[in-house]
Amino acid sequence: MPTLGLNHYNLRAPRLLMEELRSFYCDVVGLIHGARPPFGSFGYWLYAGGQPILHLSEARPGEPPGTGAVSTFDHAAFSCCGRTDFERKLTGLGIAFTTARVPGTTQVQLFIRDPAGNGVELNFATEDA
Repeated sequence: MPTLGLNHYNLRAPRLLMEELRSFYCDVVGLIHGARPPFGSFGYWLYAGGQPILHLSEARPGEPPGTGAVSTFDHAAFSCCGRTDFERKLTGLGIAFTTARVPGTTQVQLFIRDPAGNGVELNFATEDA
C-alpha cells in the first residue's frame, strides 16, 4: 500500500491573515480559488492543475495557528513555468526572493515568504523556463 503523492497541505490562520494568504497564493503564486465542501468552518481551497492543493482554514479566536507545539515546517514547493515573468512580478510587487540552482540538473528555484512567514519554493525545470 504505497503512498501515491501529496494530496494537499493546510494553513490555519485568523481571518485577516487567511485573506492575505489567499491573495498571496492566488495573485503571486498563481493558484486558483475553487470549490470547497460546506464544512462548518470558514476557509478556501486553492487549486493547481485542477487539484485543491492548498487548504486555508480560519483559526477560531484563541486557537493556536498550528496543532503542534514545535514546528519543523520549512517550505512548500510548487512546479512553475515562466521564471523570467515570475521574477519580474515578484520585483514589481516588492517581494524579496533568492535564486538557487539544483546541482547536476537544469532546475532553478526561487525562494520567497508568504504573509505568515512560511517558506515558498517556486521550481522551474530549466534555466530559461
